[in-house]
Amino acid sequence: HTHKMEVYVYVYDLSMGMARLFSQSIIGKQLDGIWHTSIVVYGKEYFFGGAGGIESTDPSRSPYGTPIQKINLGATHIPKEIFYDFLNEISVKYAAEKYHLLKNNCNNFSEEVAQFLTGKSIPKYITNLPEEALSTPRGQALRSYIESMTPNPHRANNGANPFQAFVQPQP
Repeated sequence: HTHKMEVYVYVYDLSMGMARLFSQSIIGKQLDGIWHTSIVVYGKEYFFGGAGGIESTDPSRSPYGTPIQKINLGATHIPKEIFYDFLNEISVKYAAEKYHLLKNNCNNFSEEVAQFLTGKSIPKYITNLPEEALSTPRGQALRSYIESMTPNPHRANNGANPFQAFVQPQP
């Protein structure tokens, strides 16, 4: 028997309002924020960070401060164990060394998890941010700088699965 669980996208502005103030002068385009997202379900907040791969915490206790928005995506009927299996499957794709600021970030993770749990997407203004920010001539000039800020994918993690903590031990 399955229980319905509400699924939320928590939205954070990593710029803490600075993007809204300065994006026009820096890249020549108005951006409302630099978005970080996470998925809240089963009493936990799940997110992809560059440091630890897929991580979880109590809701609103992540290192990103207070969410500026909590979007209800509806309910999921998927049991927590199946969700953990799914996270374990995608943990290779979302390992710390695979983090990429423009192509494989927290918002890509949130989108994939939202689709799995509810069949719905997170807001497009969030997933389209990298493309939008880099669509201006000054944004294009910033691309190589942003690329250089992405962690080195060849850093060793000793083959450890960063998601192992969530895998339920088999009896």
